[in-house]
Amino acid sequence: MGGQETMSYLQDIDPKIKAIVCSGYANDPIISDDKNFGFSGVVTKPYKFDELNEVLHTVITTQSV
Repeated sequence: MGGQETMSYLQDIDPKIKAIVCSGYANDPIISDDKNFGFSGVVTKPYKFDELNEVLHTVITTQSV
């Protein structure tokens, strides 16, 4: 199961789910347009701890619509 299919499955369970997509493929459409695929944030591999920490903090502290 890929990221897009997983996200669709998770949204069926909880429409307000917050999820971060992580990939090493910078040209993946999900990476460049994560919000339209339902993701709350994106981290590209390889990433540093500070980058992951920043995205996690943003996702956790942002209100869902």
